[in-house]
Amino acid sequence: MKLWGGRFKKPTAPEMDALGSSIAFDRRLALEDVRINRAYSKELKAVGVLTGAELETILDGLDRVEEKLGENPVLEDEDIHTAVERLLAEAIDDPAVAAKIPTGRSRNDLSVTELRLHMAGALARALDAVTSLQKGLLEKASENRDALLPGYTHLRRGQPVVFAQYLLAYFWALDRDRARLRAAQSRALGLALGAGALAGNPFGVDRGRLAEELGFDSVLPNSIDAISSRDYLLEFLSSAAILGTHLSRMSEDLILWSGAEYGFLTIDESYSTGSSLMPQKRNPDSLELIRGKSGRLAGNLVSLLTTVKGLPTGYQRDLQEDKEPVFDTLDTLALILPVMDGVIRTLGVNREGMAKALTPDLLATDLAEYLVRKGLPFREAHSVVGQVLQEAAEKGVSPATLNLDELSAFSPLFDASVSEVWDYQASAERRDTEGGVSRRAIDEQIAKAAERV
Repeated sequence: MKLWGGRFKKPTAPEMDALGSSIAFDRRLALEDVRINRAYSKELKAVGVLTGAELETILDGLDRVEEKLGENPVLEDEDIHTAVERLLAEAIDDPAVAAKIPTGRSRNDLSVTELRLHMAGALARALDAVTSLQKGLLEKASENRDALLPGYTHLRRGQPVVFAQYLLAYFWALDRDRARLRAAQSRALGLALGAGALAGNPFGVDRGRLAEELGFDSVLPNSIDAISSRDYLLEFLSSAAILGTHLSRMSEDLILWSGAEYGFLTIDESYSTGSSLMPQKRNPDSLELIRGKSGRLAGNLVSLLTTVKGLPTGYQRDLQEDKEPVFDTLDTLALILPVMDGVIRTLGVNREGMAKALTPDLLATDLAEYLVRKGLPFREAHSVVGQVLQEAAEKGVSPATLNLDELSAFSPLFDASVSEVWDYQASAERRDTEGGVSRRAIDEQIAKAAERV
């Protein structure tokens, strides 16, 4: 069955059928197709295209179609719209009634409406998964408010921080991701149905009523824009790609820190795998796969951007390529978000390993700030401390072991109180501004994070 072909004398070439077929991937829109047909048939009754009896026949037939699709039958139709229309004609006694249902409607506005509806539901599930991951991070942060470890820039140790601060850094990145996904979901909930192929519906269907029936927030105001624009998909793919980069960066940190060279963390066995050759190995494959999958998310965005960038306004068949990257991204998020959630919730934190990595050079900035509090301008204090560190390095000792006489050679501002600098916990407590790593600031940040979820 084809939904077109009256003016054609030749059959479609089989290779052309193979190229144009979309049933392999758009069959996942089957329930949305049935749902939209129910709503649209009610509108056709309202405008006089269908009688009350015909509407009941169609609605009963659509119930049987939905039941049939639930059995996952083999579908060899061109697309899911053709399949549903064929199954409806088979399900009711009068196929001529089924033939009325596409009146005033195109596969263009039907397909867009289905995809928007499907995306809105799938994004609700993705948002729940992101929120769950945030809650896991928040719980782990609450347990590790005072676990000190080196903070890193350039993959080199910089200053003492608490592990909760790293976990909360991920939390806030995911919070922005959640906001972007919510915006993409909201953008998806604009109704295209009633736009026809490009010029609108000639039978006077009430698009506002259709939007309300189907759960859309608004009606797209321009029929050409409604069937040809894919920016709402690009917005989703972009949001998902950014989310993927955050998950990838988290994975990289956790992979490094769970290695023997760091020894800060332990990835639970349930999220690790072994080696087929080396019996001792416990590999962080969960995180490596998440890191790898982030490339798919970025690739799907680039794929659709490339498809739409040169298209003229209006529907073009190129736009059939919109669904596969979107479906793949939705599927990928559904795979990786629960795994990252599980990794975080079962993460073992080695506080002793973190503490062993704390060395006095991490307090170099604190030493400069000590001199600032004594009245020395920061740039001069920075230079003095650099000289102190150089002296310690040349002597092969820790800067914390230099005595007062040795320090005074670099600045007369050093006195006996300098010993207070060499305290990692005190260093963290001095960072007491909003967003800092003091216990008060961390507690405040956790409270704000709790409100967000």
